Amino acid sequence: MAKYERHLTGDFDSLLKTLDDGILRGAATSFQDGSDYIEGNVRCAVRVYERYSLLGKGRMGVNITLIGNGNKLFLSLISSGGSTAVFFKINTWSEQAFAGEIIDLVDRWVQR
Repeated sequence: MAKYERHLTGDFDSLLKTLDDGILRGAATSFQDGSDYIEGNVRCAVRVYERYSLLGKGRMGVNITLIGNGNKLFLSLISSGGSTAVFFKINTWSEQAFAGEIIDLVDRWVQR
């Protein structure tokens, strides 16, 4: 499992669109489901993506939660799956690679 959390400042919709568009451009990646919630000034978007790892020979997923209060944002990313082991994980590099690609999207968004 790979986990990444980060506090950011900026436009909620802009970051969410950057993530959605960037992740779905990846090879064999699909949008599984999502949820959006608004309460006053606080917004929350949850997204679940899945992709096939050829080298890992399996599907793996990533859950993204984006919370915004005005221009204050919090992003949480957790990946799972991708291992072929039965009782414990022996190869987590697929999860790390998927998470790394999303972290790169966030870094480019921050630097824009």
